[in-house]
Amino acid sequence: MPILYTFYGDDFTGSTDVLEQLGSNGIGAVLFLGAPAAEHLAAFPDVEAIGIAGDSRSRSAEWMSANLGAMFQVLKRFGAPVTHYKTCSTFDSSPTCGSIGRAMEVGRQIFSPVVVPIVVGAPHLGRYVAFGNLFATDADGLVRRIDRHPMSLHPVTPMHEADLRVHLAAQTSMRIGLIDFVALLSGGGPEAGEALIASGHAAILFDTIDSVSQLNAGLNIWKHSRTQPIFCAGSSGLTAALIAAWRTLGMLNDVPPREPLAGSSPILAISGSCSEKTRRQLEYAFAHGYRGIALDPEALLDRGGVAYNLALQEAAESLAQGRDTVLYTALGPASGASPGSDLGVALGSLLRQLLSGTARSSQPVRRVVICGGDTSSHAVQQLELYALSWLANLRPGVPLCRGHADGELDGLEVVLKGGQVGGDDFFQVVRGGKAKFVG
Repeated sequence: MPILYTFYGDDFTGSTDVLEQLGSNGIGAVLFLGAPAAEHLAAFPDVEAIGIAGDSRSRSAEWMSANLGAMFQVLKRFGAPVTHYKTCSTFDSSPTCGSIGRAMEVGRQIFSPVVVPIVVGAPHLGRYVAFGNLFATDADGLVRRIDRHPMSLHPVTPMHEADLRVHLAAQTSMRIGLIDFVALLSGGGPEAGEALIASGHAAILFDTIDSVSQLNAGLNIWKHSRTQPIFCAGSSGLTAALIAAWRTLGMLNDVPPREPLAGSSPILAISGSCSEKTRRQLEYAFAHGYRGIALDPEALLDRGGVAYNLALQEAAESLAQGRDTVLYTALGPASGASPGSDLGVALGSLLRQLLSGTARSSQPVRRVVICGGDTSSHAVQQLELYALSWLANLRPGVPLCRGHADGELDGLEVVLKGGQVGGDDFFQVVRGGKAKFVG
């Protein structure tokens, strides 16, 4: 079966957001947690979309220059019309950490596209781009310009600039044009795009304020890809734009009804997120039966130390009692330590040990949650999974996934939750199986 679309995710939560878009629209997809081995590729013969999850969002621009090219070459071999560098919908990045501009430069070197389309607005996630400026819905449901949103306080990559062209200008010398929503809604997108290409723009940002502007962006990009394979950058809004275009063009079948997802307990969750939204979700979970175990981030880094072993023992006892359990390093921005790869690895190691301990118990853990974009990227790599596939939609941007492994964790159900997504009752949804679809 020909591959329609390939993608590289700059973190693991965002990568599963793409899986949600694809799977819930009936498009067979698999997300590999690294360059796929031949035998693992052979396990998914009928997919139309292939992704690789990465952690470049927390890496230096120098790391990207040294490493992203190899991942892009892997994807290029599939010969898909569209390859997508998947970013977070809040577009947080900087010249020194998670540089989207540098990723675009590397992709341009590998794929040699005429132009690099950029779609960041994702209305399904409450993210909008108007006249090149990014807006995002906050924890209270208010739409704020990104430089006045809680992401402006991100501990590593604060968003202090809402105009995404200005934001990217600090990361790349590529000329970036804009097709605004006025042109898109009037049908003038193709002509605007040709004019920008003719005037030497290397990348084009598309406004996305609603389903119509999103569809028109997708139709523009797909039409361009039929002439020459294209490399794009942006959030899952880009995926949604392509899916809308494919559906409009009659390329997708109707998705049959699916049975509701069954509940699962005990749930095991780890959280390295410092967001206000995650704080509210954790406190709601504690008030509704989840056992919360606070972790000292600095002490946790000593994986042979007293604090680490005490947390391991306390969580194991809680799970043995059948209690849904969350281990967390922060309750909101005020209490949070700066996220880092070492902390994510330590949390992942803790999770892996707990899963191994419950595998032979009378109440094994079948469903896990990892909170925090950076945390998820580093923690899930400790679980010895080689791929994820979509199982169900829980809340927009946070699907339930099936883990694929060669060992005992094959079939583990995994939820990777970014700090800014989900409602207050999110952990209840995970436990109770209040999902819209199941595969």
